[in-house]
Amino acid sequence: MTSLVSILRTFVVVTCLAMLAGCQTMGGAALVSSSATAELTPDSAGAISEDMVAKLAEQIGPGRTTIALRSDGSVFGAALEASLRGWGYAVVTDQETGGAITEPLAYVADPYEGGVLVRLSTRKAELTRMYTVTAEGATPASPLSVMQRGPGETT
Repeated sequence: MTSLVSILRTFVVVTCLAMLAGCQTMGGAALVSSSATAELTPDSAGAISEDMVAKLAEQIGPGRTTIALRSDGSVFGAALEASLRGWGYAVVTDQETGGAITEPLAYVADPYEGGVLVRLSTRKAELTRMYTVTAEGATPASPLSVMQRGPGETT
């Protein structure tokens, strides 16, 4: 009986250590790939990107950071880049940064329950909000969800 308890205890310890090791390796992982599957007009994409960049500026500081944006070529990606530049951020896309410190940014804009669910992800924070799209643009349909990350945490 003692050997069975010892084996189970060893199994639990090894399992816990393996899970902790898995958490540690996530720290160096890249952000998700940017994608916008929602069909947005330039007006709605602009309204959403302006709102989200204003909220992003509250988390990472307005215009003090060079944003490394990997766009998917969508209307939303173009609107997001324009909004970032409008808020004073330097934006690099696929070019080399020459050693400059950058903040990678990824986005997701997907249709969800009759609206558009948008997420902006950086190493420092992840912002998520639901929008209702209208002919005139888009309006927030939910409160903003903000997840702040500590050093070394990414998804």
